[in-house]
Amino acid sequence: MEKHNGIVKTAIVGVVAGIIGGGVSYATLDRINTASFNNDAQTSISSNSAKTSKNSAKTSGTMTPAYNDVRGAVVSVINMKRQRSSSNSLFDIFGDDEPNKDKGKLQTYSEGSGVIYMKSGNKGYIVTNNHVVSGSDRIQVMLSNGKTVNARIVGTDATTDLAVLSIDASHVTQTAEFGDSKSLQAGQTVIAVGSPLGSEYASTVTQGIISAPVRNITTSSANQQTVIQTDAAINPGNSGGALVNSAGQVIGISSMKLAQSGDGTSVEGMGFAIPSNEVVTIVNQLVKKGKIVRPQLGVKVIALQGIPNSYRKQLNIKSNLKTGIYIAEVTKRSAAQVAGLKTGDVIVKVDNKSVSDVASLHSILYNHKVGDNVDVIVNRNGKELNLHVKLQAD
Repeated sequence: MEKHNGIVKTAIVGVVAGIIGGGVSYATLDRINTASFNNDAQTSISSNSAKTSKNSAKTSGTMTPAYNDVRGAVVSVINMKRQRSSSNSLFDIFGDDEPNKDKGKLQTYSEGSGVIYMKSGNKGYIVTNNHVVSGSDRIQVMLSNGKTVNARIVGTDATTDLAVLSIDASHVTQTAEFGDSKSLQAGQTVIAVGSPLGSEYASTVTQGIISAPVRNITTSSANQQTVIQTDAAINPGNSGGALVNSAGQVIGISSMKLAQSGDGTSVEGMGFAIPSNEVVTIVNQLVKKGKIVRPQLGVKVIALQGIPNSYRKQLNIKSNLKTGIYIAEVTKRSAAQVAGLKTGDVIVKVDNKSVSDVASLHSILYNHKVGDNVDVIVNRNGKELNLHVKLQAD
């Protein structure tokens, strides 16, 4: 960490062990200097030098149209904190708040990215990561045209690491469209658009592929989260930016990257994004209520896709089960325990809809209210059981 002008500036850390978030601090930017070129090493170009053909294609990259579909909707999100007095005063000695401490100078603490996805009435709505705006005293947004405007936090959700901001609708010139993240396939081309290392590199685009449409990771709070894995470069500052398919649709919100494995081995090309289908569910609730009140089953689960075949036999998972969600633990006195769900059950359907990953389970549950009854079909020792569950609050 680095102290500068009375405020501690520190890089934002992600929510998974070994994974760093995409927010970037100015402590990082301060260490980056503009490279100076050695004039003696430059060679003058004569009239006989190689020339660029006048017939060159203006947009030879196949993802350029996709980039153009979102570039005006991707913004830089600036987290500002107030400079606190470090002097020892009588107020400090007696533990009282200084009368003017909330009037301290606002200073940029960190930067991330965001995506304008909707214009409604006199507001434009931006989705970003919760960790990008966490702890802020004020939020500003730098638009694609370089103009900086004030933003208001509409709602945040630490569990999914999502947040919604609003700005005056007059500043919105382009909105992004969400695609269907359930249709993703490994190997398809995607681009990540955001502000790596902060607004100085706003609207940066990197290209890669979908490495895995569904990847289950465990967060620091021991929650299972379903994410998209990509090898498109995602760096500090990309958090909250757009992962875009070839149709120019946002199919994920960049959230984190794996920097090293558990044993300290350096890792490259492993970035993660929150699937768009889950993003849509969460942002709609945040706009409506300002927070997420989650109905829950009261279980700890992992998708079958995330369990290696070598472990399935040990867990007594039937070989004919290809998709579903394995229950690793049932919370005492939870809705699941009351309804009769057990550790080792595999949830295959909820509300008569198939579930294949944690995100699909969340999507179904979050369309209900606390106190609603849902039908949960589980596979237990090769037999299917239909259990009725009354949802509780999280």
